[in-house]
Amino acid sequence: MACGIRIVALDLDGTLLDSRKNLSPRNRAALERIAARGVHVVPTTGRFFGMMPEVVRDLPFVHYAITINGAQVYDRESDAAIVREEMPVDEAVRIMEILDGFDVIYDCYRNNWGWMTAALQAKAADYTPDEHYLKVVREFRRPVPELKEHLRETEAEGGVQKVMMFSRNDDPSAAALVAIRREVAERFPSIRVTASTWNDLELNSNAATKGNSLKRFAEHLGLTLANCVSFGDGLNDLSMIEAAGVGVAMANSMPEVLAAANRVTLSNDEDGVAAALEAMEAEGAFDARP
Repeated sequence: MACGIRIVALDLDGTLLDSRKNLSPRNRAALERIAARGVHVVPTTGRFFGMMPEVVRDLPFVHYAITINGAQVYDRESDAAIVREEMPVDEAVRIMEILDGFDVIYDCYRNNWGWMTAALQAKAADYTPDEHYLKVVREFRRPVPELKEHLRETEAEGGVQKVMMFSRNDDPSAAALVAIRREVAERFPSIRVTASTWNDLELNSNAATKGNSLKRFAEHLGLTLANCVSFGDGLNDLSMIEAAGVGVAMANSMPEVLAAANRVTLSNDEDGVAAALEAMEAEGAFDARP
């Protein structure tokens, strides 16, 4: 290969991190090696920066992150956003009015924090699929008496970065999410619907995709998508798998991601990121300069 990879964009859950949300020694060592060669290692996640696991957030060579499914590209050193793509408050509220008609819990990200109606947060255990997601909902959501009203009252503080919802754990068909996806697609063409687990949906502005933000970040550095490799497993990773010069799917990826990828590596529990990076190192992918 001679594409001169200068950016490695990495989804976290199901990709870089194993099923216990750990960063393996082999994966860390592979990232350290390519970072030492001047490659930008860029976590690319549905979370906001402060919610990223410390084991990734505190890596000394991580200077940028694509967060909230592409709603923001964050520059850690300047504590500033390079890219911002948000939905207007009134649009987010109208979407939440639809969600009120279904058996789901929902929240939103705004100004790099999570916000949630207190009554919905209180019953999160019935809607979140494992202890990891339950911890996230309990610790990284600020409860308010009623979320829609809170957003209306504070509209001057800016737009909404993401709306996220979970269906009930005891509904394996996630029937509510199927209906919500259909209705949002029909009524809100400016909204992109993705998912990161079997019983969630994540709603962002159409422009807030990992692929679009990867492109804008590369241009910010004077690079192109040909200089990028991306790793992912879920539907919220699909845009960057398709956009990057090299898109790598994990063996545990959703079928759409597997179909779109240039390469398929081992699963997230088998150090798949390291395996692919090691192979690319052997091919000289990180040697050529753009």
